[in-house]
Amino acid sequence: MWSRRHFLRSAGLPAVGGFFGAGTAPISAAAADRGRARDYFRELGVRPFINAAGTYTAMTASLMPREVMEAINYASEHYVMLDELHDRIGERIATLVHSEAAMVTSGAASALTLGTAAVLTGMDRQKMIDLPNLTGMKSEVIIQKSHRFGYDHAVRNCGVHLVEVETRDDLERLVGDKTAMMLFYNNNNKEGRIQDEEFVQLGKKHGVPTLNDAAADVPPVDNLWKYTKMGFDLVTFSGGKGIRGPQSAGLLLGRKDLIAAARLNAPPNGNTIGRGLKVNKEEMVGMLAALELYLAKDHAQEQREFERRADVIRSSAAAVPGVTADVFVPEIANHVPHVRITWDAKAKGMTADEVVKSLRDGEPSIGARSENDALVVGVWMMRPGEDKIVARRIRQTLERVSS
Repeated sequence: MWSRRHFLRSAGLPAVGGFFGAGTAPISAAAADRGRARDYFRELGVRPFINAAGTYTAMTASLMPREVMEAINYASEHYVMLDELHDRIGERIATLVHSEAAMVTSGAASALTLGTAAVLTGMDRQKMIDLPNLTGMKSEVIIQKSHRFGYDHAVRNCGVHLVEVETRDDLERLVGDKTAMMLFYNNNNKEGRIQDEEFVQLGKKHGVPTLNDAAADVPPVDNLWKYTKMGFDLVTFSGGKGIRGPQSAGLLLGRKDLIAAARLNAPPNGNTIGRGLKVNKEEMVGMLAALELYLAKDHAQEQREFERRADVIRSSAAAVPGVTADVFVPEIANHVPHVRITWDAKAKGMTADEVVKSLRDGEPSIGARSENDALVVGVWMMRPGEDKIVARRIRQTLERVSS
């Protein structure tokens, strides 16, 4: 998306020349400097930025609060039996989110794979070994055509075939003995002709488990129990987005029997399709700490802060002649205030993509995004005071375009 910096090699590892200067110290020299904390990113030539986009994986999602890092550091100093920790943390999380059962996974995509494996194998150890060979197992997962998304490979990893439907009649006609599961992409709820509650009802009617991918769908906080209470058999969430846990962690919530089967398909169990989807003790404890912290926070106050930041950026951008700015809140995923900034690209001689690049390449570096020829700014991953920096940089950039 953005241009990379030119690298200079020093001690066999890359270091940025143009931004940090040709005199960047090699890692060995930095390690020898005991008088200060190591600046790993500087050593490696990786340039941090202000996150004015949101919880995108490629932009390393969210920053973990101090309490989460303290929990991770605590866990790093002790040995425990991994299955026992899985059990206890799953029980605690299930209580917190009012679910029958829960487990920490290595991200939401991992939860999709493990959830699918669970409905295919149940507690049958031989079937777990056989995956993705589905001989003797059901092999189809029903999904609405409008719900096909960039992460359904996590489901197809298990060897299943996705069967697309558009209407209730399509689903009723195509569900059958081969149907293992019905997959729902929560972000596209309103785009599908079968919406969430009806989808669940159809699953119950035909005795087919339903899995809802709600990875980016907190806030609001009550989504953490809304969909399991609605009747979805399994629900996935990302741990490193709105909850602000480890980016490499996620949650799989739902029926006790299916979570138990998912656990058997996951590490530390060997020779399973989920063996590579490892969650270490630090991530588990960090995920629990992040969830507890998220549930305890004042969500109304946080929302007011997001609205304030958005208005600071909106008003600053809108003050530039020929520029229009408004605040909007996505209906489902990333349900927080964003700022949409538009202008006549031909008249000003710069597109939204070019403004994104200018912000990323400038000082300080700012990560934003473009969408439908507009500059889109997400405010919820900013640290205190960064909204003013972003507002100033955007205004300066747009004023240069205008001149």
